[in-house]
Amino acid sequence: MAALNINNRSIGVNFNISGLAEVKLWAPNAGKVFIKLDKQMLPLIREKHGYWTLTTGEIKPNDQYWFDVDDKQLSDPASLFQPDGVHGSSGAFDVNAFNWTDATWKNTPLADYIFYELHTGSFTRDGTFKGIEEQLDYLIELGITAIEIMPIAQFPGERNWGYDGVFPFAVQNSYGGPRGLQHLINSCHNKGLAVVLDVVYNHMGPEGNYFSQFGPYFTDKYPTPWGRAINFDDAGCDEVRRYFIENVLMWFRDFHVDALRMDAVHAIKDFGPKHILQEISGKVAELTQASGKTHYLIAECDLNDTRFISPVNCCGYGMDAQWIDEFHHALRVTAGGERNGYYTDFNGIADLANSYENAYVYHGQYSEQRQKTFGTSTDDVNGRQFVVFSQNHDQVGNRMLGERSSHLFSFEMQKLMAGAVMISPFLPMLFMGEERSEPNPFLFFVSHTDQELIKAVRKGRKAEFADFHAHGEAPDPQAIETFEHSKLNWDILDQEPHQTMLRYYKALIGLRKHQPALKSPNRKNMSVEVDTASNTLILQRWTDEQSVICLLNFANINQNVMIPEGVDQWQKLFDSAGPGWNGPVSSPQIISTGVMAIPPESILIYTQYYA
Repeated sequence: MAALNINNRSIGVNFNISGLAEVKLWAPNAGKVFIKLDKQMLPLIREKHGYWTLTTGEIKPNDQYWFDVDDKQLSDPASLFQPDGVHGSSGAFDVNAFNWTDATWKNTPLADYIFYELHTGSFTRDGTFKGIEEQLDYLIELGITAIEIMPIAQFPGERNWGYDGVFPFAVQNSYGGPRGLQHLINSCHNKGLAVVLDVVYNHMGPEGNYFSQFGPYFTDKYPTPWGRAINFDDAGCDEVRRYFIENVLMWFRDFHVDALRMDAVHAIKDFGPKHILQEISGKVAELTQASGKTHYLIAECDLNDTRFISPVNCCGYGMDAQWIDEFHHALRVTAGGERNGYYTDFNGIADLANSYENAYVYHGQYSEQRQKTFGTSTDDVNGRQFVVFSQNHDQVGNRMLGERSSHLFSFEMQKLMAGAVMISPFLPMLFMGEERSEPNPFLFFVSHTDQELIKAVRKGRKAEFADFHAHGEAPDPQAIETFEHSKLNWDILDQEPHQTMLRYYKALIGLRKHQPALKSPNRKNMSVEVDTASNTLILQRWTDEQSVICLLNFANINQNVMIPEGVDQWQKLFDSAGPGWNGPVSSPQIISTGVMAIPPESILIYTQYYA
């Protein structure tokens, strides 16, 4: 691998302190390479490891350019901006020209992250970074500490979830491009919000994917759901690995991103002596040492393998945290959701209690769906290394009709599910709109230009939901109406029951942030009691100064539970069934040890402070 400087991006087109453009392209099999401007062709010089380079004063910021590789006109695979989309020329962009004003910003401790996952195109009517910026005060008032932005790497057209990106360094043009992203992050930091960016290193999208014309970016060694696997361990892989390491460092260093959420890392195929994730975490540690800035790596992984989040010196990959889908699955089944597909492996409230205690539901047990023993122990893993939720983009958008919890569960159950997330010893995440019981769905949408690909996507979507035709046809992913229907409706904020739900979430998040026993991610100071017959659960958490008891009733009738003994009477902190939240009844302010009736579909939280 060619030497990598963690302090500066070196691939693509970059501008040095003298204003000269430094051009570097990896094309190991090329016989000749030029960079093509409006009226001239500039030859590049062959260097070691398959790179072609040039330093010139002929290229200026905002110039549009192509690479000419053996007489083939191609966009820059490390382009920072694609002003005309995935099939157009690349835009020269000076990433260091932005006037940052966030010098005093310090990343929020990971244990204090309260995530808000959002999709730029559908979060606001505007569908841009500027649109997000205009709603930052709303998110701050809600109590959010970190926004998590779904992928923004350039994808075909203007409508896409983002997982079909084909320019990992280029910021989606229709969202506001790289300068718009820098402006948003600067504003977030000045308002006290951390920024998490969703990145995809397990595959590339199909349209506008020209990587193979430059070098061996892909390998046939492994099958994937998306075609050829990215080449992390086959011949020529060194510079492919460097490409993605440079991408990680760029987001942290040049865009001031605070954390990366790394999509489906279980689908990254790398059987080399040092896994690419381990190498990435090592380089991020070097960057942190050099800059003094803290950055986090958060993995989405469905392998229930703590190796991904274990330190490198313990033979792990060094990720700081991971998403926990199994908490979501157990919670949904407990709440009365359907048990088909991957939900068949979950048995309701006993599994929810299991997840509270172990994060993974499967941590060494036999899985009927997988037909094997699955998962590893999490005994020594801190609660801040797990991210939990009652909804996310996948769990909503991968339904045929994109129904949110607001369509699937009662108002009381929605409140209970939110409470179940917030009282966990893990990091809570909201999916955009859930805090006001958003009625609009979040559907799957694309805006490809390749007609054959459009047909294939439509066909695949219909086949996926062939068993659901009684519920109608799957919405057309290519139709603009599908995208428009997925946008949040900001007009409901002064309407009921949305206004009450928003107030409820604010209060619940405030409780999480300010009650010591709930704020701490200490998994050891916790006990869980479950009654499967009554569908109730008692979660108790404590610190040296406070103890809280959380009483959860997922049944649709009153249920009696036994209040455990304490040093004194318990005082009520929170009551989801109270009239203040449009609930049916208010529970007592003070309770003692003994039997207590819990209202249906509700959560009660009581506390004791120690003298």
